[in-house]
Amino acid sequence: MDTTRHHQRLGWDGWFLGDGLGEISLAVSHRRLKYISLAVLVVQNASLILSIRYARTLPGDRFFATTAVVMAEVLKGLTCLLLLFAQKRGNVKNLVLFLHEAVLVQYVDTLKLAVPSLIYTLQNNLQYVAISNLPAATFQVTYQLKILTTALFSVLMLNRSLSRLQWASLLLLFTGVAIVQAQQAGGGGPRPLDQNPGAGLAAVVASCLSSGFAGVYFEKILKGSSGSVWLRNLQLGLFGTALGLVGLWWAEGTAVARRGFFFGYTPAVWGVVLNQAFGGLLVAVVVKYADNILKGFATSLSIVLSTVASIRLFGFHLDPLFALGAGLVIGAVYLYSLPRGAVKAIASTSASASGPCIHQQPPGQPPPPQLSSHRTLWDQTLISIRGRVRQTPNSLSTLPLLPCGAN
Repeated sequence: MDTTRHHQRLGWDGWFLGDGLGEISLAVSHRRLKYISLAVLVVQNASLILSIRYARTLPGDRFFATTAVVMAEVLKGLTCLLLLFAQKRGNVKNLVLFLHEAVLVQYVDTLKLAVPSLIYTLQNNLQYVAISNLPAATFQVTYQLKILTTALFSVLMLNRSLSRLQWASLLLLFTGVAIVQAQQAGGGGPRPLDQNPGAGLAAVVASCLSSGFAGVYFEKILKGSSGSVWLRNLQLGLFGTALGLVGLWWAEGTAVARRGFFFGYTPAVWGVVLNQAFGGLLVAVVVKYADNILKGFATSLSIVLSTVASIRLFGFHLDPLFALGAGLVIGAVYLYSLPRGAVKAIASTSASASGPCIHQQPPGQPPPPQLSSHRTLWDQTLISIRGRVRQTPNSLSTLPLLPCGAN
């Protein structure tokens, strides 16, 4: 009987081994997706600001910014619809039934998206106003206030605690970006006469406040529900298109009716629209797999990237001031990304646990060699599994993945 139970335990350990490897593989894929999406977001943000500024300052007929906002929302919604269609393996009936259930039957969840959608639509319009009326350097420096507002709303709405090091890294980031942009502003050309700095400053400050609130609100919805990222973005696109059309009618309805919806559209304008639509989807992926403050740091890195690209493409002079600011930004990103005592937490949990553990160090023996955090977490998971199997061998299906000795 003892031999049989021993082999049963080995079989259960082997079953959990395969399951545990699958969970670890999923965690690694999750982390890889997070950093890939952040890297792409850096490039996307750098190109978006430059392309908007370029399109809004081209000679000739100027397009209506409100129409660009509406088109970006339409394209974003259509892209999400196609992705959901692919998830349903091209079955139109299943897609229609799914959308009916998710959008109409569960209308309360759908209505929750109206708030961030309204704010995102307002924010997108404010960005066009700000970039059209402020020099690029002034806009980019002031726009970094959104990182601080995001941190504040994260603490208030998500009960997220930030360490002193993280708060210091926020200040360090803002200082570094300010230095970089001060260098860029010092090397820039004269300010165009058709800019209104007061209106631009008001627009960028309002955009920072709305960005922080809407981003954290959307993160709370994504991480507090089972809906997919693409479903939530489709719902955002529906509200965004409707609200964008209302804003278009209120702000520029007469001019659009007289000149046409696509008045002033050039390939550069279409590039801005596509970039903005793609960026909206990318931000949703980043929020799902990372957090809004980390997204803000990626955006700040994109400022450095855009400056480097300007130096490379337009002959801006690189001096020690820029190098100092870029170093502060990169250092701030590193400091914020440091894990908050993960290894200490694992060791503390293991030491305070009650009950026998097969991996506990016997008295008088030298400590084992240090393992990586991934290996340590894996060992603790196996300890938890095996300890639970010994305690309740007949209740395999209800075993929680708890630390060794946890109740």
